[in-house]
Amino acid sequence: MSRSKAITIALAGNPNCGKTTIFNHLTGARQRVGNFTGVTVTRKEGTVSHKGWTINLIDLPGTYSLSSKTVEERVAREYILDEAPDLVVDIVDAGNLERNLFLTTQLIEMDLPLVITLNMMDEVRSQGMEIDTKTFSQLLGTLVVETVGRTGEGREELLDAIVQIAEEGFHSQQIRVPYDSHVEEAIERTREHIAQLHPGQVEEQRSRWLAIKLLEGDSDVLAQEHDHRELIAVAKSEQSSLEESHGEDSPTLLADGRYGFIHGLVQETLQQSRPVRTQNMTRRIDQLLLNRILGLPLFLFFMWLMFQTTFTVGQYPMEWIDAGVSWLSDAVTTALPEGMVRDLLVDGIIGGVGGIIIFLPNIVLLFLFISFFENTGYMARAAFLMDHFMHGIGLHGKAFIPLLMGFGCNVPAIMAARTIESPRDRLLTILINPFMSCSARLPVYVLLAGIFFTDYAGTVVFGLYLTGVLVAMGAAWMMKKTMFRGLSDPFVMELPPYRLPAARSVIIHMWEKAVEFLKKVSGIILVGSIIIWFLQAFPQDVDLTVDYAAEQNRIEQQMDTGEAQEQALAALANAQAAEEQEKRYLGQIGRTIQPIFEPLGFDWKGSIALLTGFVAKEIVVSTFGVLYNTGGEVDEESVTLREAMAGSMAPEVALAFMVFTLLYMPCLATIAVIRRETQSAGWTIFSIAMGLGIAWIMAWIVVRVARLVI
Repeated sequence: MSRSKAITIALAGNPNCGKTTIFNHLTGARQRVGNFTGVTVTRKEGTVSHKGWTINLIDLPGTYSLSSKTVEERVAREYILDEAPDLVVDIVDAGNLERNLFLTTQLIEMDLPLVITLNMMDEVRSQGMEIDTKTFSQLLGTLVVETVGRTGEGREELLDAIVQIAEEGFHSQQIRVPYDSHVEEAIERTREHIAQLHPGQVEEQRSRWLAIKLLEGDSDVLAQEHDHRELIAVAKSEQSSLEESHGEDSPTLLADGRYGFIHGLVQETLQQSRPVRTQNMTRRIDQLLLNRILGLPLFLFFMWLMFQTTFTVGQYPMEWIDAGVSWLSDAVTTALPEGMVRDLLVDGIIGGVGGIIIFLPNIVLLFLFISFFENTGYMARAAFLMDHFMHGIGLHGKAFIPLLMGFGCNVPAIMAARTIESPRDRLLTILINPFMSCSARLPVYVLLAGIFFTDYAGTVVFGLYLTGVLVAMGAAWMMKKTMFRGLSDPFVMELPPYRLPAARSVIIHMWEKAVEFLKKVSGIILVGSIIIWFLQAFPQDVDLTVDYAAEQNRIEQQMDTGEAQEQALAALANAQAAEEQEKRYLGQIGRTIQPIFEPLGFDWKGSIALLTGFVAKEIVVSTFGVLYNTGGEVDEESVTLREAMAGSMAPEVALAFMVFTLLYMPCLATIAVIRRETQSAGWTIFSIAMGLGIAWIMAWIVVRVARLVI
């Protein structure tokens, strides 16, 4: 029988080992991005053809081991066990062999067909080091390939090794990691109990791996459908015996055995070919960027530069997209006859989705910067710099990056919380992220601050951003004292060496995030825009208190043609539109919910604007334009809208409205991402309720205090 020419390969490795860079070089644009089943950890798949074989590659999450301490570790291990890939390619940072090979020893113990890839060999050579790859391969019993992921060096050799093992039948390396004699005896006794309790169900080599995991105290490896209490009791007894005889617990003894094996392997294969006289470049750069005095100001400067460039450079493609959306809107308006279908397409679909697509350049540029910072190694330093401050509110430095990204858009910012290993800290970071003022809120601030606080509008806007940060910090501190009691997990984060990122990897990463953003947002905004259009447009026939057609004829007959007549007709049209809007579904909803906001000074129009902002905060300004009947397209710079609102809202109410907009429930896209990332409807509802509650209280305080001051 002929073998199938399609195989599945899993890429495993430590964080920052260059695994994803190699994946990108192997697969190019032939990639799919999704999530592993049941969790929010990203799953990347790609395909490559080589010598008649179709190779399907799965990029597993970066892990230091295959225990069950983090979501990433469980995902990687469960994929290997449950999906049983034909081969595992273990990507090893050749410049940090002893740390990276700890994962390799666990893969060996799982009795898997394995290819070892010694990556970043250019850095090893630059340090005057050489690795005896032939001896390395013999000692590990498998093929070993040298690569430089950044440049693509070794790509063909790696594919050749994969095909060679496939054609040989995927045999495992048949070697064992040796342990202390007492540990080996405990492993053997535990393995025998596994064979007795589950005869014929577990192969000998796999039963050894199960025994080792049980002695490590990792009982999650056992199938959930069986009662394993007796087996766990046996393992605990063996653990106690080892601790009594050695004075150390069994996980430490097993780790010592692995590191002993690794140390011997490195001693046999790693050689210093020439002395290195120059100081390590990474240390020299860190002396500046992690300096106690200069480190934080430099970080803030880089962040300012990122956002300034994002929104300055992004302004030009934003204008092009805006022009394209306007052209499409005009084209559809001209092509279709007047009626409900045209209104739905132009006002509902094109207007709604176009208002979000316009921000795509900002998102792309933001992710371009973030990808560059991550690939160079600087993002890890940023988390390190902010760790002390974040620790004061019960979080650690890694939480700072998603919060910072929230100033751009809460959707990718919440997605960025995936880098936080602790589920509790990840959840807390997600819950407070919506308090960071995203760019979509800025038009509301510009509109109201420009109307009511003209002389110090910039100060007001800055105060709003600062308020969002303080509320987020306060909410995190309160939740840590109540629902999330206990110390945060220790902040242990590797500071990788600085590297010049490969342009290909940065662009692929940026493209993936942009596509993911559009997929998550466009469908939600489309549905939300259609719903708002429907509520604004129906019922079509409403009972009006004035015969506006007769009043229009009277004005045309009694007034001479000119500017005065045009103003009178415009005022009449606005009055008709206002009455129609008030009596349609959206206006009825506004009247219904107005009592909730009446203590804050918001009328029914402000209440409706906040309600539509639930879909997207950008819609708040355009909703004001509809409700105040200024006609035409409106934005935060519209003079007619400013004039219409100036006489209908008090300054303290405007300030409270901005505070409420800052803090109340996130947009529909953000809520969908919170639901997706937390995998919990309960926490999503809690996030909405917390935002609404804090927003109402803060706005009420602002109104009361402002009336005493203004």
